[in-house]
Amino acid sequence: MKTTTSKHLLKITTTAVMIAFTCVLTMAVRIPSPTKGYLNLGDTAVLLSGWLLGPIYGPIAGGVGSALADLFAGYPVYVPGTLLIKAAMALAVSLVPARFKKDGISRPRLGFMVASVIAESVMVAGYYLFEAAVIGEGFAAAFTGVPGNVAQGIVGAAGAYLLIELLSRTEFFRLYGARGFARREVK
Repeated sequence: MKTTTSKHLLKITTTAVMIAFTCVLTMAVRIPSPTKGYLNLGDTAVLLSGWLLGPIYGPIAGGVGSALADLFAGYPVYVPGTLLIKAAMALAVSLVPARFKKDGISRPRLGFMVASVIAESVMVAGYYLFEAAVIGEGFAAAFTGVPGNVAQGIVGAAGAYLLIELLSRTEFFRLYGARGFARREVK
């Protein structure tokens, strides 16, 4: 019982830390986009949240942290869209990589790359539709944000990959039971 309680408490506290990390990383570098939003480094933390925390806590951390950043940065109109889009990104990253196995050996790097492409595609399409339909920019005007969102996605995925590569070599990953990039036998 104590081990289960400790792991649950660790997940909750790590989720809170990842909410804060996502918010701070999103707000650290803000480059205004043509569609009244902004480009940022927050996708790194969103993808890391999904990978580290799994399909329940990962979307909470990625979605809430990103939505808080929009709120604090003065973009309240984006809060609901950001919450859903970033949560969906973290969910994709939490579900896809574990399925990549060959000859009994997990291939988490390949899984993470595929999951990142899926997650970032969700982000690009999600913001395009949100800006066009909900904010009312129109589909042509909203398309001007697509190249910037693609660039943000590439930078975010590369940053998350590097962080996971580094963190997977720490005691935290072993203590936490998180998936690193180290190859392990699959039973």
